[in-house]
Amino acid sequence: MNIFGRNIALWIIIALLVLGLFNLFRNPTEHEPKSVLAYSDFTAAVDGKQVRDALIQGNTISGHFTDGRAYSTYAPTDPGLIQQLRNSGVTIKAAPPEEEAPSLFAIFLNWAPMLLLIGVWVFFMRQMQGGGGKAMGFGKSRARLLTERQGRITFDDVAGI
Repeated sequence: MNIFGRNIALWIIIALLVLGLFNLFRNPTEHEPKSVLAYSDFTAAVDGKQVRDALIQGNTISGHFTDGRAYSTYAPTDPGLIQQLRNSGVTIKAAPPEEEAPSLFAIFLNWAPMLLLIGVWVFFMRQMQGGGGKAMGFGKSRARLLTERQGRITFDDVAGI
């Protein structure tokens, strides 16, 4: 593999590592384990006054039971849910839905055209720095000026005398 290929491979690996570290630290995992409940179990716990608080983010509801355990559930569109939570004395918090972080593949797809253009530009710049016979060298003539002395071959030159 030539030096140019190794340089490109090195930069791609460095970029992937930086993006991986960025994604790793952007979405820290939660330390508190949540039990995933069925929606019917959640409504039964609300009716039984076993739910202390609820955080509603889009269709996801998470919070804590009265004994301190954490829970999470996915709620369908239920217009009576808020009233049911209020009647049971649950502390209700609302937040906008979480935006999912783009995956590494999605980031690469977004940046691929720009990386391709930069790669082609670097390739042409490196080719132009070299001598003739390479890219962008089509305007350079290789013709040499022959003088009468250089281009003339005599019998003495070929007879070996």
